[in-house]
Amino acid sequence: MNNKYNLRAIAATAISQVLDKGQSLSTVLPEYQKNISDKDKSLLQELCFGTLRVLPELEWYVQQLMAKVMTGKQRPLHYLLMIGLYQLLYTRIPAHAAVAETVNGAIVLKRPQMKGLINGVMRQFQRQQQVMTEQFQSQNGRFLHPGWLLQRIQLAYPQQWQAIIDANNQKPPMWLRVNRQHHTCEQYLQLLQQAGIEAFPHPDYSDALRLAAPCSVTILPGFEQGWVTVQDASAQGCVSLLEPQNGEIILDLCAAPGGKTTHILEAAPEAKVIAVDVDEGRLKRVTENLIRLNQQATVIAGDGREPQVWSNGQIYDRILLDAPCSATGVIRRHPDIKWLRRNSDIDELVSLQKQIINAIWPQLKSGGTMIYATCSILPEENKLQIDDFIQNHSDAKLVNIGDSQSPYRQNLPSPDGGDGFFYAKLIKA
Repeated sequence: MNNKYNLRAIAATAISQVLDKGQSLSTVLPEYQKNISDKDKSLLQELCFGTLRVLPELEWYVQQLMAKVMTGKQRPLHYLLMIGLYQLLYTRIPAHAAVAETVNGAIVLKRPQMKGLINGVMRQFQRQQQVMTEQFQSQNGRFLHPGWLLQRIQLAYPQQWQAIIDANNQKPPMWLRVNRQHHTCEQYLQLLQQAGIEAFPHPDYSDALRLAAPCSVTILPGFEQGWVTVQDASAQGCVSLLEPQNGEIILDLCAAPGGKTTHILEAAPEAKVIAVDVDEGRLKRVTENLIRLNQQATVIAGDGREPQVWSNGQIYDRILLDAPCSATGVIRRHPDIKWLRRNSDIDELVSLQKQIINAIWPQLKSGGTMIYATCSILPEENKLQIDDFIQNHSDAKLVNIGDSQSPYRQNLPSPDGGDGFFYAKLIKA
């Protein structure tokens, strides 16, 4: 065993921060990854993300295997046990190593007296694994989503809900955005092939390439020089629809972590871009992304509901509003969303979106374009939100970017496609 740290104990502590303290995994994990090797970083990520992805399954096994589930101060041990079962079910780690490392995690968590219990439960699961996994498939938990969310998805998508749930429960593909200031998509595809990396273009978004298998950014040709950025295809769709032009004043509202800000500047390097976000901490990422890509933008900490505080009366040619939302379209990237979101959050988010779009609309010039986007698949935040906005704004004209069924575009998560994303395109009359 490595004396420096025990990855299973670290993963159990991180998961405890998410499930018991309500923190997001993407905030918690970098802290724990600071002092461990690169190889171990990716394993820690796999253990945390994977366990949260299939949480109800692991919970069910633990309940079957133990007379009494561990609570209170022993809660991290409960998560340690779930991580142990996750390894046996979903990783290629040899079973003996998975058991030994998980048992040793109890020592690091200062509960050495629980080693025997952890060992016993994991051994018992190994003996009963086939029977138990078959039994689990007849349980409600097999969809791996909380009941309220499952219900909302079934209601909104009576034909497609099962495909959406399946996509949510898979690992996400890795998408790249080719910087058109350096290469076309075809040219960069050739560079990837020369480096032995297989990739596929997106049918709709001209800068997007999907890797056949995720890889470290360090082996991507020209990553440090800004030739390419990691960004989901659906997120890239925002800028395709915005169609920014050189010389325009463009607002990227709710801009952090900056993927769309930098994409606007790749498409229109001589546009004047103002990136605004309410979260000062996350704005650091916007600045880092601008530096890596050698771009200039004005970065402001501000609340979208109060543009009068930060905009100095500026009128914009184009506005990209990537509104705060339930993030139900990106669950495969952030499986903790399933356990951190509450049903009551949806109404609160709908209200927040409404306040932001109403506050920022007067800042758009006549004839200007606004893209309203969310990484949600719920109609309340998307179609119904914009239907309501148009009814109350006679100067808002909807551009059809969908099909004969709907003027909106709603991407749903799919194994080889982008994340779940909604877009509406509005022109100010």
